[in-house]
Amino acid sequence: MGLRYFGTDGIRGRVGDSPMTVEFAVRLASAAAKVLAPRGGSVLIGKDTRVSGYLFEAALEAGFVAAGVDVRLIGPLPTPAVAFMTQRTGCDFGVMISASHNPFEDNGIKFFDRDGGKLSDATEAAIEAELQSPPVTVDSHRLGRATRIDDSRSYYQEHCLASVPKGLRLDGLKLVVDGANGAAYKVAPRVFSDLGADVVPISCSPNGRNINDGCGSTSPSLLQLTVPGVRADAGLALDGDGDRLIMVDHLGRVMDGDQLLYVIAQARHAAGALTGPVVGTVMTNLGLEHALGRLGIPFLRAKVGDRHVLELLRERGGTIGGETSGHILCLDRSTTGDGIVSALQVLAVMRETGKSLAELTTGMTKYPQVLINVTIARKIDLNTLPAVVEAVAQAEVELAGTGRVVLRPSGTEPLIRVMVEGEDRHTVQRIAERLADVVRSAAA
Repeated sequence: MGLRYFGTDGIRGRVGDSPMTVEFAVRLASAAAKVLAPRGGSVLIGKDTRVSGYLFEAALEAGFVAAGVDVRLIGPLPTPAVAFMTQRTGCDFGVMISASHNPFEDNGIKFFDRDGGKLSDATEAAIEAELQSPPVTVDSHRLGRATRIDDSRSYYQEHCLASVPKGLRLDGLKLVVDGANGAAYKVAPRVFSDLGADVVPISCSPNGRNINDGCGSTSPSLLQLTVPGVRADAGLALDGDGDRLIMVDHLGRVMDGDQLLYVIAQARHAAGALTGPVVGTVMTNLGLEHALGRLGIPFLRAKVGDRHVLELLRERGGTIGGETSGHILCLDRSTTGDGIVSALQVLAVMRETGKSLAELTTGMTKYPQVLINVTIARKIDLNTLPAVVEAVAQAEVELAGTGRVVLRPSGTEPLIRVMVEGEDRHTVQRIAERLADVVRSAAA
């Protein structure tokens, strides 16, 4: 049975609508405190640059303090910085206020455990169960306190810099850095500059409302124009909370998470430093699986969501995994997906090999892949719709083992994602459109 509030990556929604209200945030803080710090303790809270971050930061702080939990506030920093600082400061758990790549009208709340990892399904279910009870206020002598930690950014910068080989420098590399007007707007340019790169920052001027607005990893067109325009060696774009990464080569061509995962994995493999399988998702391009196979690198697919990639990596003893969207996990460097750390791994390979990003990705050929989002009014189980099941079976026969069909509900939006992949783009497009029509009709 699915959870009511927790989705693929925490709780998310439009600000002012359930569940993203002040009242719910206070209840959530109280419920989380009961499960994650039942005898009191401490929580670290970070946020991105949305104007509504002030609202939820204050509401969560009130709920936690009332429940007897000390609050440590670090302000706008990337999601992976919250994971890192939770572990570093010894807090019982961490909270990130962000809706990731969504527009500023949305916001969300993500949790990390004391080790900087995502919460398990069982823990999220326990928190949801506690939401049925009213918020608790402990006796006055047991109330928590709130303090602000001002040096978090410098600690996180040092953590990022430590993720590359000792002594490695980026002098001579010109990089365009797109901060998505989000949580990494200040720290990302500084990290690459500290390593000697000539940094051209774009979309690093947040005003509370321009996060992900025509910029960042989901809208790289400005980055694609800027990189060749300023004759940069490469460009990188993060999303609103800094855990996703896509890059652009010197010609302005986008390199997605699958291609970047290939660069990192093949370099680790060549150095004898790759352990276990590489893990992608059901949406990962078939071209990555084939490219890794030619190198003798095992590849596994998890359900969509970096938490599922993480679970499979841990289960199989792997260290490298990720999603097409740019959530890349380098567990030998970080406990969670980190756009800055991932970019540094790719740049380190560029520097160590002397090859451009374009050259490093030539070993992987992407299969044509068409993704169509079908809006739905209610949650549906596609396996119970005969027309959909029959259409999928027909599509798989037509692809004859040279492609894949994936239909899945979005974890964060009222959508069914229809993905078809294969050798011939025209065939893939036609099949995807036909399946989307069937899903649209069956879900009506």
